[in-house]
Amino acid sequence: MEKIDLDYFEKVLIYKSLTDEQYLAEIIGHVDPKIIADKNIKVLFTIIKSFYDKRGVPPTLTELKTYLVNDDVKAALKTVAGSFDEIDKNLNKDELLDNTERYLKERAIYHTMMDVAEDITNGKVDTSYILEKFEKSCSIELKDDLGIDLFDDIDELARELSVDEPTLSSGWDWLDDHLNGGFLANGRAFYVFAGQTNVGKSIFLGNIATNLVRKGKNVLVLSLEMSEVMYACRLASDITKIPIADLKSQTPTLKHSMDNMEGMGKLLIKEFPPNTITAQQIASYVKMVQLKGIKIDAIVLDYINLLRGSLNSNLYERIKCATEEVRALSYKFNCPIISATQLNRTGYDTESPTLDTIGESIGLAATADVIVGITQSDTDKELNIINLHMMKNRFGANFGRNEMRIDYSTLTVSEDDTLNNDDDDFGEMTDKLDKLSF
Repeated sequence: MEKIDLDYFEKVLIYKSLTDEQYLAEIIGHVDPKIIADKNIKVLFTIIKSFYDKRGVPPTLTELKTYLVNDDVKAALKTVAGSFDEIDKNLNKDELLDNTERYLKERAIYHTMMDVAEDITNGKVDTSYILEKFEKSCSIELKDDLGIDLFDDIDELARELSVDEPTLSSGWDWLDDHLNGGFLANGRAFYVFAGQTNVGKSIFLGNIATNLVRKGKNVLVLSLEMSEVMYACRLASDITKIPIADLKSQTPTLKHSMDNMEGMGKLLIKEFPPNTITAQQIASYVKMVQLKGIKIDAIVLDYINLLRGSLNSNLYERIKCATEEVRALSYKFNCPIISATQLNRTGYDTESPTLDTIGESIGLAATADVIVGITQSDTDKELNIINLHMMKNRFGANFGRNEMRIDYSTLTVSEDDTLNNDDDDFGEMTDKLDKLSF
């Protein structure tokens, strides 16, 4: 794109903001008055933004005059209004939005550079924070999309309903049934497994990764808690069924088994230190992987509570913010993201955990699309049984429980129909007794 005249365009921006309510609605959320170079336009736009945030409409000229509380503001309005004669009023809408987007990005980048230079001068060098600010500046996008008009776009909706949304099988029928087929292949969904400490959350995440890889999908495992080598050993044991304790002594068998696997996708494992990276840094890493020609079908994050959010004022806000940012990545990369979280003390040793037992931030429970609880009693552990509970589900039934087999030698979780038959029979018997009681 050719360079635009920023000084001239600021006059266009303030003129359209005063005369075109639709234009103002499209840009108001993206314009921070501090990026405006012209001091008079900055003063007026600050008033317009304050009024719009409060009333939801731009101020009329009469309303604007009520804010002329001093000579500087009066002079600003007179100067800016006098410059409107210089503007070509016949503006192409698409060109206007493109130029506005370009203007906002250039000004945001300029101010980011100034802020970074000042921080460096003062001895503050936080590369993570700098990266976030530049990526935020470059990601400004003005969308002229009203969404779906339920009546006018009913034909489009009917076409969408006639096509089944693609899903990725979790490898477990019970979970797939509750998720209406599995994880959404095109993303826009964040899945969470919740359990108390040491119940097996990482084991479930690892099994989901290997189950997807067996289906030929490419999976990226991001570990914030466990080393890459340890995670690789766990997943290799699950895939080859060589006990994890025997991997070191059976490396020839391990190599032979892995070399002869057919139809497998890629399984990438990347370790990051806990509480040091943000969703933006994850996005940068995923982009790097994609630039190497690898399509990522699913991302497994172990686990969300150890991610650093861009808001760090307290634990609740940090985790809520991190969850929202990670969920946004499932839109950005068009793939599901699966993670885990902790239950609080009230969720320990309970047979049916509820959303209020989510630890550290209930904001996570509000943001996640699906939350599956993991529980295990002492008796269950002795019998190599572990339980799944549907706690929240935007894609199907938000209730149900399923017992699973767990092989601790290979860390493999599998379904066993015999474990749940008794519950089904008991349920059917209860239904019959209920009917007879009437």
